[in-house]
Amino acid sequence: MDANPAYVDALKTVVAQSPYPSHMRMRLANIEMDRAEVVIELDRCHLQPYGIVHGGVVATIIDTATFWAAFLRLPEKEGLVNVDLKLNYLRSIVDGKLIARGTCLRPGRSICYSEAKVFDQDENLIAHGTSTLMVLPDKGLQMDVPKFHPSDWGNEQ
Repeated sequence: MDANPAYVDALKTVVAQSPYPSHMRMRLANIEMDRAEVVIELDRCHLQPYGIVHGGVVATIIDTATFWAAFLRLPEKEGLVNVDLKLNYLRSIVDGKLIARGTCLRPGRSICYSEAKVFDQDENLIAHGTSTLMVLPDKGLQMDVPKFHPSDWGNEQ
């Protein structure tokens, strides 16, 4: 089942206007069932004293991509929170952009498990991580647009 395109557009706007993603210069570039792509346009504010991107920036984009990869399977009234994040830094980066591609490996009613790979703009693998996410009842995003088309209801995968 595919998400309602109007919902996806509204979701991207909500994320773009949220304080932390805005602060990090991070955007939700794409989201579909079990997949998400998150991009950070790197700037001086992302660097640590040695002039390379801070590990926390890489952890943030992995955390974010794994979250959104699991998000669309949730009922509209439910939210998610990360309860475990594991990652490996594979290469440093100093400029350009980070692209994280998240995949939900195991969606669940109470626990989801996702992974993300982070690439630079030349598709070099920068980092890999996994995340365990806990479903939070009644903590969903309140949107004015339905997540799925009414004609899709009852056709969940």
